[in-house]
Amino acid sequence: MKATTDALNLTDRVAQQVRAKLIHGEFVPGQRLSEASLSEALEISRNTLREVFRILTKEGLLVHEPNKGVSVAVPSMASIIDIYRVRRMIECQALAQAYPMHPARALMREAVDAALRHRDAEDWSGVGTANMAFHKAIVELADSERLNEMFSHLLAELRLAFGLLRDPHFLHAPYVNMNQRILQLFEEGQPAQAAQALNDYLVHSERIILAAYARRLAETGNKGL
Repeated sequence: MKATTDALNLTDRVAQQVRAKLIHGEFVPGQRLSEASLSEALEISRNTLREVFRILTKEGLLVHEPNKGVSVAVPSMASIIDIYRVRRMIECQALAQAYPMHPARALMREAVDAALRHRDAEDWSGVGTANMAFHKAIVELADSERLNEMFSHLLAELRLAFGLLRDPHFLHAPYVNMNQRILQLFEEGQPAQAAQALNDYLVHSERIILAAYARRLAETGNKGL
């Protein structure tokens, strides 16, 4: 029984590692994943990796094609719209109803400060990762482990959607100041105004990503990405 439990725990841990790689932008939409090289890099057996692939395929993060292997999923327009619908429901509600001195506020501040440092260094991938941390902290304001876990999966899907836009500067730069403003409103005891600013932010971000998706479709002659 213990061996089975250990195997399950290992699979879950590795699945989380791969999700983290997706969130940090280490894998891009459509990228083929080599079973041999990835199992070696993660120091796990191929059988364990195949189980991880199965889990992440079920979550919609990977795609398995017969005779072609496993690749990183390319988000559909419908999935992007749904991601942002869920984000507005969860994040805006969490922010609007949050306790002003919640510990996650410090995590929001850390993420904003990290984004500013990365922006000054023109590290736009780093800005994107800090942005992810900011929104993860917002969800933590809700004090729900279920929401935290669900949102970690959503963040991985979201980073794939970001991967459709090949200009990380254009994608991430505007949101550093927006995040600062949202945090400022929250710290000033204006959670409702902060939630409204966040809603406007998410609407703007969704439009940018959908426009990028439409351009990619046009480039590929509407034959898929």
